[in-house]
Amino acid sequence: MAKSKPRWKLAKKILTWIFFIAVAVLLVLYAQKVNWEDVWKVIRDYNRTALLGAVALVILSYLLYGCYDLLGRAYCGHKLAKRQVMLVSFICYAFNLTLSTWVGGIGMRYRLYSRLGLPSSTITRIFSLSITTNWLGYILLGGILFTFGVVDIPQHWYIDDTTLRIVGVALLLFIAFYLWACAFAKRRHFTIKGQKLVIPSWKFAVAQMVISSANWIAMGAIIWLLMGEQANFFFVLGVLLVSSIAGVIVHIPAGIGVLEAVFLALLAGEHVSQGVIIAALLAYRVLYYFLPLLLALIGYLVLEGRAKKLRAKNEKAMAKG
Repeated sequence: MAKSKPRWKLAKKILTWIFFIAVAVLLVLYAQKVNWEDVWKVIRDYNRTALLGAVALVILSYLLYGCYDLLGRAYCGHKLAKRQVMLVSFICYAFNLTLSTWVGGIGMRYRLYSRLGLPSSTITRIFSLSITTNWLGYILLGGILFTFGVVDIPQHWYIDDTTLRIVGVALLLFIAFYLWACAFAKRRHFTIKGQKLVIPSWKFAVAQMVISSANWIAMGAIIWLLMGEQANFFFVLGVLLVSSIAGVIVHIPAGIGVLEAVFLALLAGEHVSQGVIIAALLAYRVLYYFLPLLLALIGYLVLEGRAKKLRAKNEKAMAKG
């Protein structure tokens, strides 16, 4: 037993350095794919009012992401301070959106929450709930917008309008089933691969949908503002939802290329020039991905530096509780 501890510590240090190196490599690769001259030109020439409105919505969106993990705190019953939860959530989502779920959603979340004193089983439940919350809002909004034909699909595309409506109806049926299960299911506890899952109350489910829907609406509003409000807001939101699922399927960090391709294809008939669309999406990437990532990197280094002290404080608080 005595020999295994030093080996585990060494393995932990090696894995930590591998993780840091992987993050650094991904950041470099990501930065190389961006035309920074175009980005600077777009930001420099942008309408200041639209830019400030977009910045406010970016802040709102990341605060709503923090609420996902606060819901996880309530769901799991852990006692980490809310400000710590919000900081971890911000760091994780900034890395998640830019560098993929494996780095931000899983790697960062396990790293930071474990450093603050949470066991892996609790972190798994937090992560699972945050994913569920995020997609519940997507499913609700997508169900409404797709069912009512808000998004017009081009004739040469992979699916047609009828198929999208059917998808919308299916999404709404799923929402109805989830709410029914939360309200009336008699069996409330499940164990999957050793993880105990509890079906939340219907009020908790409604909170998940409201917070997540508000977040998706904020994201759509950012792009809509940056496009100079030249297209119908709900259409822009619907296009964002389509591009998001395309980004998940293609699985490129931050959806580079996918977001632009979907917006250009679906907004072709909306009398919005390609230049306006590209400029809006470039500005969106800077405000929603690049700047939060830089702040998250600073936040990550600060949290790593204070992790031992915060963990000791958390363990003392948990012992008292």
